[in-house]
Amino acid sequence: MPKKPAVSAGKPDSSKGSLHPRNRHTGRYDFPALIAGSPELAQFVILNPYGKQSIDFANPEAVRVFNRALLKQFYGIAHWDIPPGYLCPPIPGRADYLHGLADLLAEDNAGEIPRGARIHALDIGTGANCIYPLIGLREYGWRFTGSDIDNVALASARTIVAANQLGKGISLRQQNDPLQLFTGLVETSDRFDISLCNPPFHASQAEASSGSQRKWRNLGKLDPKRKLPALNFGGQAAELWCEGGEAAFLNRMANESTKVAQQICWFTTLVSKAGNVQPLQSRLEKLGALQVRVVEMSQGQKRSRFVAWTFLDDAQRAQWLAASRGKPA
Repeated sequence: MPKKPAVSAGKPDSSKGSLHPRNRHTGRYDFPALIAGSPELAQFVILNPYGKQSIDFANPEAVRVFNRALLKQFYGIAHWDIPPGYLCPPIPGRADYLHGLADLLAEDNAGEIPRGARIHALDIGTGANCIYPLIGLREYGWRFTGSDIDNVALASARTIVAANQLGKGISLRQQNDPLQLFTGLVETSDRFDISLCNPPFHASQAEASSGSQRKWRNLGKLDPKRKLPALNFGGQAAELWCEGGEAAFLNRMANESTKVAQQICWFTTLVSKAGNVQPLQSRLEKLGALQVRVVEMSQGQKRSRFVAWTFLDDAQRAQWLAASRGKPA
């Protein structure tokens, strides 16, 4: 029988609904400063029902330009764009995930966040936006390998990396088999300190569209006279849904992780639906994971979390990180 893994929950910030303490996006945005750096944003700024400056998040073009302004002001990414219809992610939540990963690695490093290019992260499904490598590189100096199954998405990510001269810190690979995650992608010589993933969480395109419309109703944005985009923040099929939905994707990721268990120190993934956490934990226990972490996050009223697991014991992980930093264990 495999050893029962140690399961623990991460410590969310004490103030409900707040971002990670290191997140650059706490508080209200300084729209005059954002517009000064990205003048094209001015045409999309509106007043919300409380009389505060904001943007219309139902407008994909507004969201795209807003993201570009945020990346430029907060992370020094001067050139960023994505093809029409591709996922345009909310940046504060993406940054929170990366800060949580940094805290996780710090636990194996005497409480100190490991920084620099010796830390190698694998982004499963990096997308056309390449958002995790961009933020992770700027925040912590980590080196990233991003993967995707979509040729257009990879071409977009490569254009972003080249335009910002980040080729030394970000490399990209294509996963040629859409039914595989690590298999056929991770090479025998690879060693990754951490992997990350934002899985598709719908089981069909119809479900994805229905979920998006439900969000607009909850936000009070659905005006019958107004034509809204089918999907908020955009997204292609592979970014939003897969057969079996998020639960099936997570089960597949857990199963495949055993094949590269000695090549990735920590496996992690976002889990959108809270009901999918326990089945993933149970599956990982059966597969022999030695530790499983559930780290809660929140952005405003939205609650989210990521699950992390490892097949290495404490001493092995400490030695791994020491080697990554060029220090004796």
